[in-house]
Amino acid sequence: MSEQTPEPQQGPFKPPAKDPWKGLRGVMAGTLVLEAIVVLLALPVVATVGGGLTPASMVYIVGLAVLMILGAGFQGRSWALWYNVTLQVLAVAAFFIHPALGACGLLFAAVWAYIFYLRRDLKDRIEQGLLPGQRD
Repeated sequence: MSEQTPEPQQGPFKPPAKDPWKGLRGVMAGTLVLEAIVVLLALPVVATVGGGLTPASMVYIVGLAVLMILGAGFQGRSWALWYNVTLQVLAVAAFFIHPALGACGLLFAAVWAYIFYLRRDLKDRIEQGLLPGQRD
C-alpha cells in the first residue's frame, strides 16, 4: 500500500511528531462513508417522490455509493484527491436523476471544499513550523 506523501519539508522546522496527514485521510474516508450512506438513503426518495426507479437510476445510485465506499479505502493513495473530486462531480450530476440527490451532492461538495481548505491550511502550518512538536 503506497502512502500519500506530502511535498518535502521546506524551512528550518522538523517534521511534526505525529502524522497530521493520517488524521486528514481519516476525515476524508469518513466523509466518503457518510456520503455513501446518504446516497443510498436517497433510493426510497427517488422511488416514491420521483418518477420511480429505473434500472439506469438504480445502477447510478448504487454504483456511486459503492465507488464512495471503495474510495474510503483509497485515501492513502497519491491519486485519492482526484478520485474524491470525481466522485463529487458525479454526485452533483445526480440532479439528472432526482433534484434531491443533486442537492445532497451540492451539500457534500461544500463539505469537501472545506476539507480541501483544511488540507491547504495544514500544509501551510507544517511549512511554517506551527504544529505541536515541530519546535525545539
